[in-house]
Amino acid sequence: MKSTLIILLSLIVGAFAGAGQTADSFRMPDFEQVQLDNGLTLYLMEQHEVPLVSVAAFVRAGAVLDGEQMGLASMTGDGLLFGTDKLPKKAVEDTFEFVGANLATSVASDYSVLSMSSAKKDLNVLLPIFADLLTRPTFAADEFDKHQTRTLAQLQQRRESPRSVINDYFDRAMFGADGYGNPVSGTQKTVGALTPDELAGFHKDWYQPDNVALVVVGDFATRDMIARLKKQFGGWQGQSKSRPDSDNALRTLDGNQVVLVNKSDARESTFMIGGPGITRSNPDYVPLIVINTVLGGRFTSWLNDELRVNSGLTYGARSRFNALEEAGTFAISTFTKTESTEAAMDLALETYQRLWSQGIDKAALDSAKNYVKGQFPPDYETNSQLAGLLGQMFIFGFGPAFINDFEQQVDSLTTDKARQLIEKHFPRDDLQFVVIGKADAIAELMKKYGTVSRYEIEADQYGD
Repeated sequence: MKSTLIILLSLIVGAFAGAGQTADSFRMPDFEQVQLDNGLTLYLMEQHEVPLVSVAAFVRAGAVLDGEQMGLASMTGDGLLFGTDKLPKKAVEDTFEFVGANLATSVASDYSVLSMSSAKKDLNVLLPIFADLLTRPTFAADEFDKHQTRTLAQLQQRRESPRSVINDYFDRAMFGADGYGNPVSGTQKTVGALTPDELAGFHKDWYQPDNVALVVVGDFATRDMIARLKKQFGGWQGQSKSRPDSDNALRTLDGNQVVLVNKSDARESTFMIGGPGITRSNPDYVPLIVINTVLGGRFTSWLNDELRVNSGLTYGARSRFNALEEAGTFAISTFTKTESTEAAMDLALETYQRLWSQGIDKAALDSAKNYVKGQFPPDYETNSQLAGLLGQMFIFGFGPAFINDFEQQVDSLTTDKARQLIEKHFPRDDLQFVVIGKADAIAELMKKYGTVSRYEIEADQYGD
């Protein structure tokens, strides 16, 4: 679960549609934040339109904490569903399925999530199970073995799809072999070496009440829900491990660098071009969404127009900021036939340079503003998405002002301010290129873009 700007924007904007908000009001729905004596943070938001409740536990325990054991956070998150002393995995699944409730986990670079969504009437049965899965999972050896085997097969399969792994190579190029450079899912070598005891150790270190926010959104009375959660989670005791000194800074970049990943049977070249971006707490986050919409954030963007519509070099091109807690990146991405690799890369760079050579005029800026403000996709109208919004607030530290001032920030962006933000935040020098394709056909070409390092996609490595 990786937090890009456009995805998070859709989550935020769509959440208000589900809460009965409109583009004109754009206000944060009322919620209450409470901290229990054991350090557990509660976020509670009443939504009474339908008799449903969503619960999500956001844990500050993502892949940045894996160290050399890449995939440890991800496997620990998955392992929450292996069962408890009271209920084995199959019984947990049967219980949730019987009442039509959802139960899931997800893991990102900065955090992990255990979530459930159910009818209000089923909370008495499901909430105690949810609490046991979060606080007392067993990481049963037989379930671990089966999941590890499936995960290794999936990691191998991912290497057949360059678009599935190129972000991992790009992050490694930007951050190095630790922290945000860790592929969230790990590698076959590191995942294959993990044990149930190591998952239990990671859980003990980080899944503690002072490191968790429990978010509840739906049809309930806040006072009653707080009392229920105190009863269910108040006895959870423990403190999380002291976080290691941050190793999540971007590498010092000196000149253009090219990571060339050979996939000998490829008929296409898949590439990313980019550099440093912003943290999620950056005050320029909202206006950068608007600017990136013009460049590569929607179907009618400059990049998609030039590389897909006008030239026919690809089926789609985009750009994005990946804003994380302690750092961030910016990247342009697309794919093209092997024979048109140079033409597509040159056109992508030429289009990107329009930000400086041409700038964004008022008509393009106004169109992007309207697009951003008008995004109310139905996929983000649920209690679960509102819970996700509150959980993001806990992880990244932004508050209701971000939501309540969103429209004003969009409207106040001028062409002059856009030009200043382009100069400040869009990387222009020391660009990093990641290209996955048939290396023998394009290796010589890659030298024109920067210093080349070559890897094999079949190898269990991402470079460092």
